[in-house]
Amino acid sequence: MMKQLVEKSGPGSAPEPEVLPGDLMSKRDRLQLVLVLGSLIAIGPLTIDMYLPALPAITAGLETTETAVQLTLTGTLLGLSLGQLLIGSLSDVVGRRPPLLAGLAAHVLASVLCVFAPNIATLGVLRVVQGLGVAAAAVVATAVIRDLFSGDSFARVFSRLMLVMSLAPILAPTLGSALLRWTEWRGVFAALAVLGAVLVVIAALRLPETLPVARRRHGGMAGTLRDYRTLLNDRAFVGLVLVAGLAMAALFGYISGSSFVLQTQYGLDEQQFGVAFGAGAVGLIAGTQLNVRLLHRYTSQQILVSTLIAGTAAGLLLILLAVTGVGGLAALLATLWLVLATIGLALPNGPALAMSRHSQAAGTAAALLGAVQCGIGALSAPLAGLFGTGAVPMAVVIAGGMAAALAVMVLVVPRAALRTVDPDLAVALH
Repeated sequence: MMKQLVEKSGPGSAPEPEVLPGDLMSKRDRLQLVLVLGSLIAIGPLTIDMYLPALPAITAGLETTETAVQLTLTGTLLGLSLGQLLIGSLSDVVGRRPPLLAGLAAHVLASVLCVFAPNIATLGVLRVVQGLGVAAAAVVATAVIRDLFSGDSFARVFSRLMLVMSLAPILAPTLGSALLRWTEWRGVFAALAVLGAVLVVIAALRLPETLPVARRRHGGMAGTLRDYRTLLNDRAFVGLVLVAGLAMAALFGYISGSSFVLQTQYGLDEQQFGVAFGAGAVGLIAGTQLNVRLLHRYTSQQILVSTLIAGTAAGLLLILLAVTGVGGLAALLATLWLVLATIGLALPNGPALAMSRHSQAAGTAAALLGAVQCGIGALSAPLAGLFGTGAVPMAVVIAGGMAAALAVMVLVVPRAALRTVDPDLAVALH
């Protein structure tokens, strides 16, 4: 049924141009679409986070350093960043399905090879390929929603998709911890290979092509470069993208450092780490859900500035606790979760403000936004490891990311440029 609706949606087939294929879908078809797209997007967080409990084991097993192991996370994020820039534009030219299926196949192959990686350099390269593969899933899933829906319908579907997406970061380390009870770290990558193969089948059978030939871009590389040049010449857009990227840097400072801090320094085992990490993800999601309520009373700009101030203050407190040891692990975790909640508030508002400025080039803007977020996150991931794997370096990276985001918001983004935000887009991104 979903495929038939898409095929009927060629140019001129609808009496009103604003009616898109998604508007004709039944509730059952929409639910199926959300589940399929949610599964595709979830492969990204699972690929990034499932192996986190195994980082100390990988360090020992491959006889390498903590910093080198953290660079494998950087490799995944770099692949994800570059992949979004390349695949986003490619899918506008050739359609959604070919890049998606090719990307998922590359992810499966890289995951299988990770199982047999003989050294840390090989693992790092393969993680880049994994990142490229999950970039295809992330970009295409978002593009499919834009192909099928607009306005309030887009907002509703995207909000439901967020519920599916929110489970992945919570479940990933817990799933990884459970796997490590029965297998070594290589088994995590075997599980990712199986998951990727399942998604290839699901995408091939259940996700039709949503971009008709008549709607595909024909401007080639020159048109793509013009779009990117327009975006980069917008100071407010660039500033907001940097704000989102720096908030992501704080998040990945936590993601890359937490396994070493909580397991090595504080003595948690792999299962206890999975629980603690999952609790932090709950704090992050709680921030995004609180944001929905706050938007009824405040603007995205007001929430973003206030959140960055609170996040910077919490980050500085985190440094103090890490240096002094006051309150022990309980105080450190509570403050970490507070910072994560502020990141959960900041991440939706920055993109909402940025994307509202370029709705005519939303796909390219989304690709650039995602690439910068992942790119800055990739750079931040190994920073803490350069100065050790304790709580203090991790806290400095987290606080530094939030403080830098606040500085860019205040000094770079013009206030006058943020007076209006597309309300449908703002709701959708929260």
